[in-house]
Amino acid sequence: MADIVLYKHNHGEYKLVMVYPNREEFALSSLGYMWLYKIAAETEGISAERISTDSINVNSAQIDALAFSLSFDFDYLGVLEILDKLKIPFYSNERGEDFPLVFAGGPVITTNPVPYQKFFDFMMLGDGDENFSKVLKVLSLKLPKKETLQKLSEIEGVYIPNFSVKRASANLSEVIYTPIISDKSYFKNTFILEIARGCMNRCAFCTASYTNLPFRENEYKKIIETIDLGLKYTNKIALLGAQVSAHPRFEEIMNYIKEKMDNGVKIELGISSLRTDAVNPKFIQILVQGGQKHSTIAIEAASERLRKFINKNLKEEQILSAVQIARENGLKGLKIYSMLGIPTETKEDIDEFLRLAKKIKDENKGLNIEFSFSTFVPKPQTPLQWSKREDTKTLEKKQKYLEKELSKIGVQSKFSSPKWDYWQTVLSRGDETISELMIYVYRAGGKLGAYKSALKDLKLDISKMVDGYDFDETLPWDVIEYNPQKQLLLNEYKRLEKYSILG
Repeated sequence: MADIVLYKHNHGEYKLVMVYPNREEFALSSLGYMWLYKIAAETEGISAERISTDSINVNSAQIDALAFSLSFDFDYLGVLEILDKLKIPFYSNERGEDFPLVFAGGPVITTNPVPYQKFFDFMMLGDGDENFSKVLKVLSLKLPKKETLQKLSEIEGVYIPNFSVKRASANLSEVIYTPIISDKSYFKNTFILEIARGCMNRCAFCTASYTNLPFRENEYKKIIETIDLGLKYTNKIALLGAQVSAHPRFEEIMNYIKEKMDNGVKIELGISSLRTDAVNPKFIQILVQGGQKHSTIAIEAASERLRKFINKNLKEEQILSAVQIARENGLKGLKIYSMLGIPTETKEDIDEFLRLAKKIKDENKGLNIEFSFSTFVPKPQTPLQWSKREDTKTLEKKQKYLEKELSKIGVQSKFSSPKWDYWQTVLSRGDETISELMIYVYRAGGKLGAYKSALKDLKLDISKMVDGYDFDETLPWDVIEYNPQKQLLLNEYKRLEKYSILG
């Protein structure tokens, strides 16, 4: 099946290559990246092209600018791979006027741009919906790099390394959606649309909540119009948002889709995840009618004390009710997201998973239950940004214990790698010194062993990035003016401390 393109491509003099530093299937399913590509492709004077690590088919001599989108901390490996293949120096201070401008945006950059500031001429922090057009307007002037950067520095959300920057926030004046429907996408032939941005829950570990404040929703009428647009081309519709069910007219949106299905329109409906305390029978029935057999909920911790500490205000009865409703209304399986290594976690907190899992299994015969565990990675711009990362050996012991004990009661479990999560911590809370580490690891093949060798050979001190920062010290990402401000994050951490048995 040929790709369905929902925009008109422009061809200007300024050659912009937009890069997703991973495989094309993930690029096509990245809504933010694809939407900004649509903006560039439609902008007068710009000739936009997109590449991924498995589709590098451009000549760097013909490129005016390279724009990278970083969604995950380890995407830096793809950045260096593409620069390497295009024979572009990694460090910006080694690139003269003969080389393209190289810049970046995306969740990783918005959270902490400092580890990447030696690589990029500038970075875009926060929402790009409105600001990207302003950036493109400056780029299309084709001025010398110094003049270009001077003009770009006047745009909100544009970070010129070593200067402070205010994170950009868009008003959501339009609904963003999948501009290319493709069977090569990770979500094959799926039309994804964003109905809300941000999350009001403000879990203490969550950058998706804190870096997307305030919570904003798209207009109901525009959402309906966008759903109708997607249905002209595909029957696969997915609603996106960190907290989709918090949209004030979410029930009406779901009813509109149900009415379509009741009238014979075949729709495969997808929703990123279910908000545990918002699961209701009608909602599940519509999902099942739309072909969804499995879904996910996030509880993060099994003990109520620990959930309160991370501001995940869920009662156990709400969790049990959500699972029961899912089973009774037609879902075949449910994945339950959780975390290990949350600060103040005890053996009792770990054992609560076993008690809760057994209760869920006993009360929901026939429902396929899987617990999926990641390990806690302290992230910038959250109340837990100062926290210590638990040591890898302890986390591995917890994982082995849970895997064995959950298996005994017949509950499936999956675990992220504590070793990789350790390095994710270093990357996410790093400073400008770790650019050397990134290059070393890339050149050594990107495997776990390369990180250990890099530390030894480069003699880097990453202790702060792992063990945490003091409350009164300057943090690498303090170059960003963000809301809520640092003091408010600290106040929130101290408010939550009352739920810590150690605090």
